[in-house]
Amino acid sequence: MSNESLKTIAKNKKAYHDYFVIESYEAGIELMGSEVKSIRAGRINLKDSWCSIVKGEMFVNNMHISVYEQGATWCKDPLRVRKLLLHKKEIMKLLGQEMQQGYSIIPLSVYFKGSRIKLQIGLCKGKKLYDKREDMAKKSAKRTIERALKEKQY
Repeated sequence: MSNESLKTIAKNKKAYHDYFVIESYEAGIELMGSEVKSIRAGRINLKDSWCSIVKGEMFVNNMHISVYEQGATWCKDPLRVRKLLLHKKEIMKLLGQEMQQGYSIIPLSVYFKGSRIKLQIGLCKGKKLYDKREDMAKKSAKRTIERALKEKQY
């Protein structure tokens, strides 16, 4: 693909805090026109959203896209279930891996790829409490080192 611009609209920071991301995939989303306009305005929230596979099709649940004010007559439910566009082989692979204990399919980010809106989904394994503490300790140490280096430069 040649020089397609990637502009991130929203990230699911909670997913990176609560899960280890094993693999990630790019999927298209089936949207209505007013939802696209609302996403272009940045009114989307991925927090607490997840993906499910039903009858060989993948859907994203609990992804909040705010109602577009100028399109009030055609508005859909902000939390409606939306279909994801993936190849059948990818869906079957994800289904097989999801059936293993502890794996989930979580939306990671929404971005523009050219003029199209894409959703990055990840095959994730839940973190335990001690894993989260370890990550927070690493971040804290990294911040401390950066501050010390910054002070040394001045």
